[in-house]
Amino acid sequence: MTTPPPRIGFVSLGCPKNLTDSEAIVTRLAAEGYQVGHEFEGADLVIVNTCGFIDEAVQESLDNIGEAIAAGGRVIVTGCLGAENRAGGSGEAFIRRLHPSVLAVTGPQDAEAVMDAVHQHCPKPANPFTDLVPAATSEAGIKLTPRHYAYLKISEGCNHHCTFCIIPSMRGPLVSRPIGQIMREAQALFERGVKELIVVSQDSSAYGLDIRYRTGFWDGRPIKTRLLELAQALGTLAAQHRAWVRLHYLYPYPQVDALVELMASGAILPYLDAPLQHSHPDVLRRMKRPASGEKHLERIAHWRSICPQLAIRSSFIVGFPGETEAEFEHLLDFIRAARIERAGCFAYSPVEGAAANALPGALPAEVREERRARFMEVAEEITAGSQRARIGSTMQVLIDQSRALGRKGAVGRSYADAPEIDGTVRLLPPKKISTQIRTGQFARVRITDADGADLIGEPV
Repeated sequence: MTTPPPRIGFVSLGCPKNLTDSEAIVTRLAAEGYQVGHEFEGADLVIVNTCGFIDEAVQESLDNIGEAIAAGGRVIVTGCLGAENRAGGSGEAFIRRLHPSVLAVTGPQDAEAVMDAVHQHCPKPANPFTDLVPAATSEAGIKLTPRHYAYLKISEGCNHHCTFCIIPSMRGPLVSRPIGQIMREAQALFERGVKELIVVSQDSSAYGLDIRYRTGFWDGRPIKTRLLELAQALGTLAAQHRAWVRLHYLYPYPQVDALVELMASGAILPYLDAPLQHSHPDVLRRMKRPASGEKHLERIAHWRSICPQLAIRSSFIVGFPGETEAEFEHLLDFIRAARIERAGCFAYSPVEGAAANALPGALPAEVREERRARFMEVAEEITAGSQRARIGSTMQVLIDQSRALGRKGAVGRSYADAPEIDGTVRLLPPKKISTQIRTGQFARVRITDADGADLIGEPV
């Protein structure tokens, strides 16, 4: 009688960059014959890939560790919470103080240490089935996203030292992946059927800076290790598979202009994710942001002159230490003038280990939350207005969910909507009964209505 493979429960928390770390671990586990799932109950071992960016994320990570232990799981902890960044001790000491029974703790992007811990506490099967892993995973690995979209990490770490952020202390300085390796992974993903490739990192604009943009090779040709050349190559590859390329985490540097020109050409999606964080120059200086607030409006106007259909997403922090009412009003005026149609906002959270905690002028929690609410009220009005302006247009939509082949409707996204953070396009049942709408395919949709951040339309 064949012995069943060990069962590993796995939970991935936090951002898409963390998800790509999880995918690397899951790929290794599956290749060695482990059975991987989301359930804690009945698992021989549980791995929790944690997030430690803000207090809420820390608490969610600790809660998941506790739930896994309570379910009888033997638990390995990895990810940002395990990094050496906690005040008064290491991340491991912090976790073990609250959950002393965890078997092992590692930091982020350390699949090797995780696998060593798995082998120690749950030895791998003697004869793993190599055919558990699809052929394309030699380059692309197992993905935890739906089959039709995937995240592609191009670098790790960050060279900036923003005072509100502890990512450099958790993930280290910028380390760019070889461009040929990235392109091989992208090709494998497109060949697997991925229709949307989402480029992620801590600072995508800086890709290649750490290795002085040295020349790499792809498909037998030299190619510079720089974001513009990477985006051009990805766009060319995507066109061969009738797929999308979306860029995330672009700092608003002048070199972004060339990327916007590429977006205007149709090579990559006209979607710009630029975390501006604030508009007032004094707040940005206290944050030690690498871009100046005085030029944000001018730069955005220039981008839109190059690419009128450009959709801009950004994130902001309100209630930062020392933020005055006038500085906050400056931010509200800015998002109105800039028409940031996809804006997210965080009330400042004093993350343990962040330099901003030592700044004077800390604001009470109720003031921070009140400003966040006021910000989101303005931001949601801008979003709703931009969505209403699309009524009557026809858009290409990537279908995320389809009910009864679309006969009962479907849900998808346009070029202006990244998964999980932006709005959706809700498709009405098609008028022709022969029309089929399948998950993971594109559909042409005429927009008939808008509902907040979402659009409503009918297939054409």
